[in-house]
Amino acid sequence: MSKKRSTKAEELLYEAILALRDIEECRAFFNDVCTVNELLSMSQRFEVAKMLRDKRTYQEITEYTGASTATISRVNRSLNYGNDGYQVIFKRLEEKGTDDQI
Repeated sequence: MSKKRSTKAEELLYEAILALRDIEECRAFFNDVCTVNELLSMSQRFEVAKMLRDKRTYQEITEYTGASTATISRVNRSLNYGNDGYQVIFKRLEEKGTDDQI
């Protein structure tokens, strides 16, 4: 995990996210906190990460998600050299049996 220092406000945000109990609460919270474009960008990046993990090509990913090659490259860099956040989530989704829903 990252050893970066975060602000108190950032820590509070993470605590708030961890306090959410279900998808409906998540949806309500993120719709209040994020703009439509921010949510679309985050969900697109997550979809790109999943497709990269599934060994899809940049062209396939661009055609399916509409993501730019720059976005795909950034996500790929995070997958390979990031803080393992994607890997943690993918593993947990696999454990829950929901990884195929993405």
